[in-house]
Amino acid sequence: MAIEGPLRELGIHDVFQLLDLSRKTGTLRVTSALRDNEGMVAFDRGKIVHAEIKSNPHPLGQLLLRSGKVTEADLSRSRALQVERGDRRRLGEILVSAGAISQKELERQVRLQIEAVVFELMSWREGFFSFVEGSVADMPTDALANISTEALLMEGARRIDEWSRIADKVPNLTVVPMLAAASDADAGQLDLRPNEWEVLAAIDGVLDIRGLSNTLARSEFDVAKIVYGLLATGVVQIRKPERTSGAMTRPAGDSTAYVHEAQRALRDGRVDAALDSARQAVLADPGSAPAHHALALAFLRMGRLRDAADSLRTASDADPLDAAVQRTRGAVAAMHGNFDETIHAWGRLLELDPMHPDAGRIRAGLEAVARLRALVETLSRE
Repeated sequence: MAIEGPLRELGIHDVFQLLDLSRKTGTLRVTSALRDNEGMVAFDRGKIVHAEIKSNPHPLGQLLLRSGKVTEADLSRSRALQVERGDRRRLGEILVSAGAISQKELERQVRLQIEAVVFELMSWREGFFSFVEGSVADMPTDALANISTEALLMEGARRIDEWSRIADKVPNLTVVPMLAAASDADAGQLDLRPNEWEVLAAIDGVLDIRGLSNTLARSEFDVAKIVYGLLATGVVQIRKPERTSGAMTRPAGDSTAYVHEAQRALRDGRVDAALDSARQAVLADPGSAPAHHALALAFLRMGRLRDAADSLRTASDADPLDAAVQRTRGAVAAMHGNFDETIHAWGRLLELDPMHPDAGRIRAGLEAVARLRALVETLSRE
């Protein structure tokens, strides 16, 4: 049985809870057009056994190598057993049997990998989810875990609360940490943990939080929290990323300039640039109807009707009095064959702006949609 729908109607936390309480076995996929990202979580009788995400696709072997838990030689020998000798065991099992890593440490590393994915997905407020039941025994992965979903949800809620506390200094993942200028007044020894030194050494003034996370194979949350601590000590400072279009850097919460960039790009036929600017607009101000409308128009130009429809519903929720949103929403609904939503959206448009330049065409369209719906209903009963 498949369970699917938009996250705006059923939040990801509720999806996880549903799969946990119903003891489901299968694969959950979550996609976000806004983030251009996709995650996958495998469940076995309600427990989480595996997780991966497009934005941080580091396999277990690479994570173990980077963390210093195994050597390159350990990995090479284990891979050779799988490829050359046909050993059907998972990589983690081979490493444990060879004494390269303990079972306890393997389980800890796999859990950290899964936690990073699940906590990232829990921060998503938009997108689609789809769960398909089926066995996970033959899943192509280096190791499977057995983690309580309820425990991860509780820890995820705590992390979301902690995110809100650091947001004043690290507002999003696109800020770029850079070393602060040294002064005699700041002279002294830094008392940092190894993981903090690792992040500090990777800061080059170019990589943003997400880039540092990918480079270090660490979770975005952990990197952001360490950067927050380094900011507090005055060791680093942050800047907003430069825009390649030459536009000025905007403060968080100001989506207007990004929306204008997206509109200009659409007029010029630069659809990819429009999509990028529209995404930045939504990230800057998730409650902006014009930002979500711009994103919908970019998706529409690319033929991504489902993503456009979802963005338009979000825009309409943000500002139900925006006539432009209702105009586009009705058109996209008609393309989907959703006649009820078309009639609702275009009817709302005429209520908001009876003298709209397209009012005549909208009224004619409503009459045509009503006739088509009546015909479809008649034919379906015959």
